[in-house]
Amino acid sequence: MNNYILKNARIIDPSAGVDAKGDIFITDGKFASSPALDAEILDLKGLVAAPGFTDVHVHLRQPGKTSAETIKTGTAAAAHGGFTGVVAMPNTTPCCDTPGTIELIRSCAARDASVRVYPCGALTKNSEGLEMSPIGGLKNAGVFALSDDGKCVQNHDLMRHIMEYAKSFNLPVLDHAEDKNLMQDGVMHEGHWSVLLGMKGIPAETESLMVARDAMLAERTGCRIHIQHVSTASSVEILRSSRAKGIVITGEATPHHIALTDACIKKFDSNYKMNPPLCSEEDRMAVIKGLCDDTLTVIATDHAPHTATAKEVEFDYAPFGIIGLETAFSVCMTELVVKGYMDLPKLIAKFTTGPAEVLGLPIGTLGIGRAADVVILDPSAKYVVDPSTFFSKSRNTPFGGYHATGKVMGTMVNGEFAFRDF
Repeated sequence: MNNYILKNARIIDPSAGVDAKGDIFITDGKFASSPALDAEILDLKGLVAAPGFTDVHVHLRQPGKTSAETIKTGTAAAAHGGFTGVVAMPNTTPCCDTPGTIELIRSCAARDASVRVYPCGALTKNSEGLEMSPIGGLKNAGVFALSDDGKCVQNHDLMRHIMEYAKSFNLPVLDHAEDKNLMQDGVMHEGHWSVLLGMKGIPAETESLMVARDAMLAERTGCRIHIQHVSTASSVEILRSSRAKGIVITGEATPHHIALTDACIKKFDSNYKMNPPLCSEEDRMAVIKGLCDDTLTVIATDHAPHTATAKEVEFDYAPFGIIGLETAFSVCMTELVVKGYMDLPKLIAKFTTGPAEVLGLPIGTLGIGRAADVVILDPSAKYVVDPSTFFSKSRNTPFGGYHATGKVMGTMVNGEFAFRDF
């Protein structure tokens, strides 16, 4: 069972520094040093085989908002995008602030998920930023990280204590860095386009002030902290200087902040409304530079499904958020590799070894004896993104009609295909 020989592939495994033509042997759902006698042979000539991707920032919406997404549809979308594991954000209904809710998610994932689901617990009760969640109980229930994603703890003393507890339980903190006092009721990045369009702007310092706060608290507490969806040049610079000092802090970029800017808002299309907002071209290039010099070690989607009804309103009233699981690799391949900012192995590392470091898990590798989680890629395939073909339950993407280079052809979890298109 689950026995394959993946022949003639270009094998890219950043965890081992491998980029070479060769074969991969899978026996009983694990990577093996030699083939099984009954192994099925798959010729991958012209294709790339790499460790399965992990997305450390996904909203599966279950329990609570299943009209937008479920564990079943969200993980199917993940498999279609090359992801073999996703970290499920805690802003569900009810919030993931009790062991019971975590156990419910694990049960649903065991029944319905196409890929691995890593539950994330809330930093504070109901993610209200007022009282710390029962971190020990959440750890025992099976969380892999802590976050109040969608919100940010504004009380610095509370955040310090949370980080101290998180460190004692060896859990990373994934923070949505946002100063609520500065954000107010802003709907887009504050700058040239917000003035021109007459929209309430969100200053860049809304993010960077809290990134600086988190870096200082990480230095004091020793807690592993990861900054979600970094979008501004100032935030990238704070992370760069903090990491140079040896502070244990990491950051992620999203495909939409890599590819798009606030100039897109002139279309008044709510599928360009996300938080943090699309920023200036200067910010976009700073994010790309941060990825290239490994200031930012992760690419994550912030996959945030919303129903068409919720999004099809005036821009000011639409919810923040877009989906991204099924377009992430293609957009990043097109914007980063095809345009010459980085090579394919480095891009793959942002989806594999980067997330593995953040979570502290032995994932993102083709190592012998490890679970056979594999993504199969065609780096030269060209196609036009068609949201009507998505596996996700929602369609709120700004990339409809996007001309992409690079496509996910197959995704294997434990040596079984969760998605295959070859």
